[in-house]
Amino acid sequence: MTITAMHPKLQQVLSNIEKVMIGKTDIAELSLVALLAEGHVLLEDVPGVGKTMMVRALARSVNASFKRIQFTPDLLPSDVLGVSIYNPKELEFQYRPGPIMGNIILADEINRTSPKTQSALLEGMEESSVTVDGNTKKLERPFFVMATQNPIEYEGTYPLPEAQLDRFLLKMKMGYPTKDEEIEVLTRTQKQAPIEGLDSVISLDELVELQDQVKEVYVDHTIKHYIVELSHYTRTHKSVYLGVSPRASIALMKASQAYAFLHGRDFIIPDDVQYLAPFVFSHRIILKADAKYGGKTAEDIIKEILQYVQVPVKRAVR
Repeated sequence: MTITAMHPKLQQVLSNIEKVMIGKTDIAELSLVALLAEGHVLLEDVPGVGKTMMVRALARSVNASFKRIQFTPDLLPSDVLGVSIYNPKELEFQYRPGPIMGNIILADEINRTSPKTQSALLEGMEESSVTVDGNTKKLERPFFVMATQNPIEYEGTYPLPEAQLDRFLLKMKMGYPTKDEEIEVLTRTQKQAPIEGLDSVISLDELVELQDQVKEVYVDHTIKHYIVELSHYTRTHKSVYLGVSPRASIALMKASQAYAFLHGRDFIIPDDVQYLAPFVFSHRIILKADAKYGGKTAEDIIKEILQYVQVPVKRAVR
């Protein structure tokens, strides 16, 4: 669909991000889908392609507080969650919030820290709360984590466990720009970084209201059946060792609701599900060794499944 068919407020956000990001409309759109669905994103790509700039531009566009956590091997859970420090004047412990207490969090190079520190994000990503010294603290809405990792360098890294990967709604790759796009990047950054002149176009209250409206997008029974069929075939495919969980089915439905809402519809169509399935499922399945050695990827398997499973023909409208 063209950008003119999109929700007017969300079109403003995407247009604003495009002032900074050249040729990454699809990534900006998917990031906004995850934000609307109250999910989180894993960006896997080489350094220098604009991952951090994307998150900063999104945060500025919606007037959200932005926190960056640089994950390193010596990072501790308390460096993420915060810590309670004893105040001798008040004779009590006082909580000092960590960087997780923000609206939009960049977890930079998340696979460079230990699993113990990685797990510090789990509760926040799943429950929208954190527990420090036995006290549970609710995170403010919106709460959105965009984590990055480098797929090339594996030395000194800790692969994300399945439980952590399953908390990410979408997994994406940005890729290199074209020659013309890279020339435009040079032109725009010649005098000043474009991000410095970026202003917000919607407020946080408006964004939270849009998130609530996304939940009202109609999901026809045939669409639900289609999503479950796709999930089921990942569990029975001959090349798949571990298929997706029911959480993945829920994630695909919620992402499809957000995608439909973004494009100005109050109902999901099969095209929404088909487009989003590779981004939702690819990081949630484990291939068998022979499939990997044969050069197959998770994306290849999902495309096979999409071709095999019958698409519902009933119109998904009320």
